[in-house]
Amino acid sequence: MRLSHRVLPLFLTLEAILYAAFLIWDVTIGGRGSNPIKFAGILLCLIYSLYLSHQGGSRLVSAALTLTVLADVFLLLLDAHYALGIVLFCLVQGLYFVRIYRSNGGRSLWGLRAALFVLALVVLNALDLLIPLNILALFYFTNFFCNALSSLSCPGQSMRLFSVGLWLFLCCDACVGLFQNPQLVPPAVSAFVSVGMWLFYLPAQVLIALSGANPSSGGFSHETK
Repeated sequence: MRLSHRVLPLFLTLEAILYAAFLIWDVTIGGRGSNPIKFAGILLCLIYSLYLSHQGGSRLVSAALTLTVLADVFLLLLDAHYALGIVLFCLVQGLYFVRIYRSNGGRSLWGLRAALFVLALVVLNALDLLIPLNILALFYFTNFFCNALSSLSCPGQSMRLFSVGLWLFLCCDACVGLFQNPQLVPPAVSAFVSVGMWLFYLPAQVLIALSGANPSSGGFSHETK
């Protein structure tokens, strides 16, 4: 069964409309009013990923995007239960680790993951920010960074899309960290990161969703599990 030539352009068109809509809202109006539009964009990524998995694409990507949507329910829509949201994103990165590990011949970077986490704890302590939620966030971020780094060695067009998506996703999370700690950056940078979070986030999820396609259905991926 070949991927319908109409589905991909429709997906990208709808995502472009949603992307433009919430960016214009954030720049001109601001506030939380654009959050339902943002969530619709992430939900659409999940729906498209489920469609691709039905066509023989990556079920792992669909599972990860399901967890991403659940995390965004807490962090974006409810603006509550932050620890649970971060735990869900840790699980997302766990699934992406499995995908990368299968693709790049088993490179895990465990030593770098441990070293970066310990170093980050030292920095947090020096900044007097060593609280449980920040420790959890650092565990997530250091493992995420190592996933993104490891993804650079993955072969194939689908994994290149996936790698770009991960790096954009990482840029989003860097903006989130700075947004939560505005005292660490100049006011101009703080103003940018408030918009930069979603400037990077939705394109990241779109690329990750696209990377899960099956090449026999007109997509990119060699992966079906």
